Amino acid sequence: MEPAAARPRPVVVSNRARPGHDKPFADYVLGESFDEMFEADGTPRPYAQGLYDLLTVLPGEELVRLQQMCEQSFLHQGITFTVYGHEEATEKIIPTDLLPRIVPGKEWDRLEQGLRQRIAALNLFLKDIYNDAKILNDGVVPRDLVFGSKHYLRHMRGVQVPLDAYVNVCGTDIIRREDGSFVVLEDNLRVPSGVSYMLANREVVKRAFRDLYRACNVRPIETYAQDLLTTLKELASGYRDDPRIVLLTPGIFNSAYYEHAFLARQMGIDLVEGRDLLIHDNVVFMRTTSGIKRVDVIYRRVDDDFVDPLAFRHDSILGLAGLMNAYRAGNVVLANAIGTGVADDKAVYSYVPDIIRYYLDQEPLLDIVETYRCRDPKGLSHVLANLDKFVVKAVGESGGYGMLVGPHASAAERAEFAARVKANPANYIGQPTIQLSTSPCCVGMGIESRHVDLRPYILTGRETRIVPGALTRVALKRGSLVVNSSQGGGSKDTWVVG
Repeated sequence: MEPAAARPRPVVVSNRARPGHDKPFADYVLGESFDEMFEADGTPRPYAQGLYDLLTVLPGEELVRLQQMCEQSFLHQGITFTVYGHEEATEKIIPTDLLPRIVPGKEWDRLEQGLRQRIAALNLFLKDIYNDAKILNDGVVPRDLVFGSKHYLRHMRGVQVPLDAYVNVCGTDIIRREDGSFVVLEDNLRVPSGVSYMLANREVVKRAFRDLYRACNVRPIETYAQDLLTTLKELASGYRDDPRIVLLTPGIFNSAYYEHAFLARQMGIDLVEGRDLLIHDNVVFMRTTSGIKRVDVIYRRVDDDFVDPLAFRHDSILGLAGLMNAYRAGNVVLANAIGTGVADDKAVYSYVPDIIRYYLDQEPLLDIVETYRCRDPKGLSHVLANLDKFVVKAVGESGGYGMLVGPHASAAERAEFAARVKANPANYIGQPTIQLSTSPCCVGMGIESRHVDLRPYILTGRETRIVPGALTRVALKRGSLVVNSSQGGGSKDTWVVG
């Protein structure tokens, strides 16, 4: 299916409250969404008071200078992302916003508990469906939903995964409801990206607001690369004391190549492409100037379909022929494991609360967005009848592709998308539009609200590690709900305080 990028038009927010009439907040209007800085009556939230006070005395020219400093820092570091399908440019500098999004520590701690619970259940689910399939036999999750997913890979049946940790790096997208409660929007269990932008945002914003950063007692995130390295080493600890780890990239033309190079450099490991590797007797080796060296762990940033042309796409030149055989033989570790995408299928997403109850015998600590499965006749009928109010998504897509934001689409766009849904209803789910929370962003010489989401990163090896921070993604257009970098969204730093 051709990707259908959402093209939301700006919407007018209600004039419920204005935080102030003086610059820089003269044009800041609160709508019905939860705002990360202001209460409903326009007063600053206690944990954001310091940032608000600083911004109200900061000259507009200085605000512009600091924002430009952040952008120039990204430019000089070459922090880029490829926005596919844009004719005017292929490679763009990631738009970054100067103003940090602030999350109180108590809220973060509750969120972290929910994330730990969720990743534990998803890893158990993946182990089960690739082995005994008890959850399918018990009818908790439909068998055809799992086996019919394009991300379910039969090559993984019976494969022993180190520490039973199928998902070693997860980027879960979190949003706030209008009442401020956190809910999970989706899980990214294949090759999640964006963590380098989280770390880069922290560096530039910390320099811009050095005194405020210290005063707010912001929790550090700088250990992420070492936490990731520790996690990768743990995966090979069962048979190698000092494993050789490499990061497998599709190459310089990949949208997230900057991140691949950044993480390899931070961890002190080799950045390789498929052509840098070879296989002998089901063992993976890396070509070096001093001869070939055995590789024990591959942190792959190559999608499943392209990782091994013998097992998957035969036209792939990005992976390594025979890698799947070496993996099945237990001679190399892949992180994340192959076939994890079946668990972040958007239809499977709707069953995650049941998955948590089944494996952990616990109630979910984090809610999900109400989801209607178009594979069910009642769900299909309800979604089609409410296209002007719903966000409709293709179950196997990511990055903002294959979706319709009904309230921001034209009647013609909704009609065209409805035809796609009717032609293949099992490929779609529908969710009521949630406005996402808003956060202050630099716009010109002032500050305006923009919609944001939150992507924390969860690492799983022998234990689960979550740095106290996240990538906050920003919908740059006024009123837009699309935050994906692949759709032109931006990012900002996230401060967990107290």
